[in-house]
Amino acid sequence: MLQNVAPLKGGFMITSMVGFLISSIYVYDASPRWGFTFALFFVLMFVASLISMTYGPDEAMMHIGQRRQFVSEVKK
Repeated sequence: MLQNVAPLKGGFMITSMVGFLISSIYVYDASPRWGFTFALFFVLMFVASLISMTYGPDEAMMHIGQRRQFVSEVKK
């Protein structure tokens, strides 16, 4: 079912958390309709980041540490 899930960066999850807090506290006070819409959008972003962490391919995470080693070996 979820075979082609792209791994998302950590900043995506942080953005969804901060966006939810800002929209639920500040935007909802100014306009409840827009506050709910933004909060729903950021909740969906958070769910997407959780799905990416759970179902992401293991090979994509292996390349993160190997690139630094490869670059340092090439510079020698």
